[in-house]
Amino acid sequence: MKRVISNAFVAGGMILASWCVSESANAQAKIFEISSTTFKDGGMLPKKAANNSPNNPNCVGENVSPQLSWVNPPAGTKSFAILMIDPEGRGGAGVNHWVAYGIAPDVTGFAEGDVSKDSDKYVGGKSTQGVGHYSGPCTPPNVQPHHYTFVLIATDFEPKELPPGLTKEEFAAKVVPQGGTSRAKGSAGIVGLFVKPN
Repeated sequence: MKRVISNAFVAGGMILASWCVSESANAQAKIFEISSTTFKDGGMLPKKAANNSPNNPNCVGENVSPQLSWVNPPAGTKSFAILMIDPEGRGGAGVNHWVAYGIAPDVTGFAEGDVSKDSDKYVGGKSTQGVGHYSGPCTPPNVQPHHYTFVLIATDFEPKELPPGLTKEEFAAKVVPQGGTSRAKGSAGIVGLFVKPN
């Protein structure tokens, strides 16, 4: 016996399939993410992004902070924070190159060089180098490239709620207080590699 499939059923199925594809595309489009035009995720940071400290022969750059931008912040975001971490630095003890928070919720990124110095666009924390602005890589030569991870955190802190000068560890304790509720709404990351050119 032949099974008859009505045109209405086929049309309905096509509409449902189309809706599912559309919803899937919308879900993907709403992912909280950070990107850069200065480097690709997993790619090399340019030499100009390296630090220019005269006290360290491994600092061979111009300390130009990379461009960063982000999209689709989670609902309830009141401010952003950015951490730049080198987990291989100091023999694996790690180096915190930049701690910034209190970034207003309507900010969607920073231009290249924007955060190479203190700015009213964010509240400066305290890096391992003891500064509140971007501090680029000083990776030694003849090692595997270090992984400089930029972590963007959406929080429910008001932009001026936290005091300046917090270290990464102090900031983390504010975001996830012991025995308390996390103040983070979501996070995203991007990684740039660097090693001192031979």
